[in-house]
Amino acid sequence: MASNHPSVPPHTSGLVHDNVRLTTHYTVVGNQLAQNHRLSLVARGLALYLQSLPAGASVGIKAIAAEVPESELRIARAMRELEAHGYLARFRERLPDGRIVPRTVSYNRPRAERTPSPETPAPKTPTPETPTPETPAPETPAPETPVEPPPPPRPPRRPGNPQPPPPAPVPEQHRPAADLLARLRLHSPRLLLAGRDIRRLAPAVTTWLERGAHPDAILRTLSAGLPDDLVHPAGLVAHRLAALLPPPLAAGPPAPDPFQTCDTCDLAFRSPTPGECGKCQATTREAA
Repeated sequence: MASNHPSVPPHTSGLVHDNVRLTTHYTVVGNQLAQNHRLSLVARGLALYLQSLPAGASVGIKAIAAEVPESELRIARAMRELEAHGYLARFRERLPDGRIVPRTVSYNRPRAERTPSPETPAPKTPTPETPTPETPAPETPAPETPVEPPPPPRPPRRPGNPQPPPPAPVPEQHRPAADLLARLRLHSPRLLLAGRDIRRLAPAVTTWLERGAHPDAILRTLSAGLPDDLVHPAGLVAHRLAALLPPPLAAGPPAPDPFQTCDTCDLAFRSPTPGECGKCQATTREAA
């Protein structure tokens, strides 16, 4: 039958232990861990919890968070504390069938203090208090992470984000030039131009048309003798439009004055403005 054994008289100030002697379902933890002031209380409690679990228990961060009222962030931070002070080791081990599984080793004393001295040989078999993995842990254990890396997070969708405005239409005076540039790919598939390049180059083609260049001649000039290493067709077309621009046509003879009808004799004569012919103008001057 269990009995109470207070460790101090009831009239002493401070802490008083009122314990029940345990014979089953208990875990032995040294004061070096329980009173380690370099560890947070969360880390000490996690170390005690790991010591109380049976071998083979799942001790991933998510599995522990599902059993205790602590967040995954605090559990992960506590595990890093225990690793830094030698109370925990996490690594991965390849099984004979080729699978890679995570291993976690919980130490009741820091690993540095468990190194056997020459006078004291290391135990040949693991004990419940000092479990050992099937393969030695690496010097720098990797944190427990999934085998497959998680996909990168998607950028948050902004509600009501307006779509980019449609491209501006080609001005009417440049429409024939834009149609000509779009037909370049029919002469050479390598001269496939984007819509923005067509809108940018159309004014230069309009200048060619205004200088009397025939559309078929422009197509042949722009698509002839393409280099084998053509990478930027729009740049080549822009260069040829500027470098091979034909000169303006020479001015022709002046057009003759239109025919006019004489106001006096009704005869036809050439003059920029209506009025009397030369003969009627002379008769009028003599009469005056």
